[in-house]
Amino acid sequence: MVKLTEINYGPWKESNSPPRHCWDEKSLRRGYKSNGYIFFSLSHSPEFHASQIANAVVVARHLGATLALPDIRGINPGEIRQFADFYDVEKFTTSLSGAVDIDKNPPLGISTENLPVVRVPNRVSKDFVASNIEPIFRSKRNLKLVTYFNASMITNGNNMDKLSNAYRCQAMFESLKLQGELQELVDTMVGTLRSLSQKMRGRFIALDLQAEMLAKKSCQLENDDAANKRCYNAAETGEFLKRIGFDKDTTVYITQTGWHSSLDSLRDIFPNTFTKDAIMPIVEKARFLDANGVGYERLIDHYMCAQGDVFVAAYPSRFYESVVGDRIGRGNTQVFVPAASGSGLATNYVSPYVAKKRHPAYSCFC
Repeated sequence: MVKLTEINYGPWKESNSPPRHCWDEKSLRRGYKSNGYIFFSLSHSPEFHASQIANAVVVARHLGATLALPDIRGINPGEIRQFADFYDVEKFTTSLSGAVDIDKNPPLGISTENLPVVRVPNRVSKDFVASNIEPIFRSKRNLKLVTYFNASMITNGNNMDKLSNAYRCQAMFESLKLQGELQELVDTMVGTLRSLSQKMRGRFIALDLQAEMLAKKSCQLENDDAANKRCYNAAETGEFLKRIGFDKDTTVYITQTGWHSSLDSLRDIFPNTFTKDAIMPIVEKARFLDANGVGYERLIDHYMCAQGDVFVAAYPSRFYESVVGDRIGRGNTQVFVPAASGSGLATNYVSPYVAKKRHPAYSCFC
C-alpha cells in the first residue's frame, strides 16, 4: 500500500473547536427588581452592534433597569429599521434572560425624544456607571444610552471588574444571531464558495478589501510611507497571499460590492475571486444589495468573513477587530495581516490580535 502525500495548496489549517467560555452563566442569573428603562440604538455599521449591546447590558444590570429592544439607525437621519430586520429577537431575549430584563414593547407613555442622553465609553466599567450614570437614572428613572468608541483599534479591558466582563461576554458572544432569511442567505453564499473550491477541499479566503476605503485620506497618507504602510491595494494583497503560499486555484471572497477595475490585478493572480453580488442568488439582490445605508451588505460581509477558512484585512478598521473577535469565539483563528515584503513563512504574518492574544475577546474564553 502506498500513502499519497496531499498536495500543499497553501498555508491552510484546520479550525480549532470553539473555546470554552470563562464566564459562569449561573452567576449572572441573580434576581433583581427592574425599575426604569434604558433605551439605545444600534448604528448602521454592524461591527459596532455587539459592543453597543454589551455596553447596554452592563449598564442596565448595574442599575437594575429594563432594556428596551433597540432599533437600528441608518446612515441618513430618519432611517430606522427594526431589530428583527437584522437579528433573531427570540435568540436575543432568551440568551440574556436572567441577566437583564428586555422589553420588546416598552410603555407608550415614555417618549425617547425627551429622555436624558448619556454618552458612555465602549467597555464601560462599574465605577463609571456608579459615578456618571446612576445619579441621572435615579433622578429620571429612564434614559437613553449612546456608546462612543476610542480611536485606538486595541481596546484595553483592564478597567472592567470580573462580573461586568461576564455580562459583556454573554452579550457579545451569545445574544446575536441573524434573522432566519439572512442566515439562510449567508449559508447559501458560503455553500456556493465551498462548492467552487473543490481543489482546496472546500476552503476559501475572506478578504476585506473595498476600493472606497483605499481612497480615503488615512490610507493615502500611510501608503506614502513604506515603513508605516498599513493599507494594501488589490495587487499588493494578491502578491502577499501568493508569497506566503496560496495556490492560484484558491477561492477568494472579497467584500467589495460590485466589481471595480482596481481588483483586476487580484483576479489575475487568483482567478477564482468573487464579490458578494456574484454569488448571491438573483432573487435576493434587490432586497439585500441596497444603497440606502441600512447596512445589510456590511452585515453579510461580517458573517462571510467570520466563516472563511482564512481572513485577511487589507487595512485596519473596527470591522477587522469585530470579525477577529467573532472568529476567536468560533475557534477559527487563521487571520493574516499583509506586508509589503518579507519572508514567505505565513506564521510571520498572523494578526497580533491572535499571535499575541491582544484582542479583548480572549478575556471571555479559556
